[in-house]
Amino acid sequence: MTEVGGWIWERNLRSFLELLSRYVDYGFDATDWETVALAVEATDDEQANGWYSYPLVGEKQEVEVRLARSVGGDEVSVIVNGLLTPELEVRADTLLSAFATG
Repeated sequence: MTEVGGWIWERNLRSFLELLSRYVDYGFDATDWETVALAVEATDDEQANGWYSYPLVGEKQEVEVRLARSVGGDEVSVIVNGLLTPELEVRADTLLSAFATG
């Protein structure tokens, strides 16, 4: 198992998940987004059991995305884990960096 983690701005969460889904060949749609958006509201990155996990099961690969909001902030902590290929590991890390800016 490989794990890539970091944080992104909450406003970028949907775009992050949509792009990551493309890389694993998963069709992330409006229903997926509604499920994640609702669940993330109740998360807390300071609590071990305050995280939400969402699987992205694609044609190419399967990953689990763990998410938790920063209490009092606009950030979401993100951990992507699974049997990540080196390419997917770099892509996930790049997405985290890109969506943590501006």
